[in-house]
Amino acid sequence: MTTTVTKTRPAPAPQGKGPRPRSRLTARRLAPYAFVFPAALLFAVFKLYPIGWSFVLSLFKSVDGVDTYVGFDNYGRLFRDPLFWTALKNTGTILLIQVPVMLALSTGLAVALNSAFLRARAIFRLGFFLPMVTGLVAYGVIFSVLLNQQYGLVNWLLSNVGIGEVPWLTDPLWAQISLGLVLTWHYTGYNAVILLARLQTIPGELYDAASVDGAGAWKSFRHVTLPGLRPAILLTTVLSTIGTLQIFDEPFILTGGGPDNATLTIGVYLYQNAFTYFDFGYASAIAYVLAVLIGVLGLIQFRVLGDKS
Repeated sequence: MTTTVTKTRPAPAPQGKGPRPRSRLTARRLAPYAFVFPAALLFAVFKLYPIGWSFVLSLFKSVDGVDTYVGFDNYGRLFRDPLFWTALKNTGTILLIQVPVMLALSTGLAVALNSAFLRARAIFRLGFFLPMVTGLVAYGVIFSVLLNQQYGLVNWLLSNVGIGEVPWLTDPLWAQISLGLVLTWHYTGYNAVILLARLQTIPGELYDAASVDGAGAWKSFRHVTLPGLRPAILLTTVLSTIGTLQIFDEPFILTGGGPDNATLTIGVYLYQNAFTYFDFGYASAIAYVLAVLIGVLGLIQFRVLGDKS
């Protein structure tokens, strides 16, 4: 008995139904643009437009509610404004003192967290990173309460060991020290995590080879760890520089820029001109000078710390 298998061809697609190959290809080419368009539109509306409009604002001066074109006078005014130089000096002091100290602490912390002798490393890593997830306003308020001269917990603890009241937020020098301590507490763990991620990519064979050559812990750190961390050090330095030049929340909440303008930063001064004195033209000029300053410092850091190869 034989069985005959009959193959049936698929029925041809009806003419005129479904997209043609060419139109289908065009649709596939346009699909990425359709997905990118909403993000590009939002970026243009909420980023590009304010950036461009703030430059236009920087060329005007508002007098009695009337905007008058003054050209680049707002930029010239910056050089004659002593408060701007005070804010620049305070910001520069934080950048030159607090940032290097913080990055040194972060590097040491990353090495410690990477040590094979440390138990419960995940808990320590989480503990040091937690300050970063705390809201800027929230931790600023908490520290303003802790550092209160009369009722703060810190002065109460110091009084128990015989140390008198410290004017943490009311004396110019102590206010700067307090601001530096608060910033260090908040950002050290964050930078340590970045450095730790890079540290874990350094091959262990390099440490073995250094050990065979007779290198001790310090020489291994200097000749293996630090060169290996160079890209992460560059990244954390650039991010910390940008963050420091834009710093606003901490000094504004802790001291409002005082006492005696000791903690007045560029960010706080910009805010005061824009939303206290409603001098948006001058505030826009400050913002543009700040952007140029960040760009120049970033380029210098890339040239100095970047990979020459």
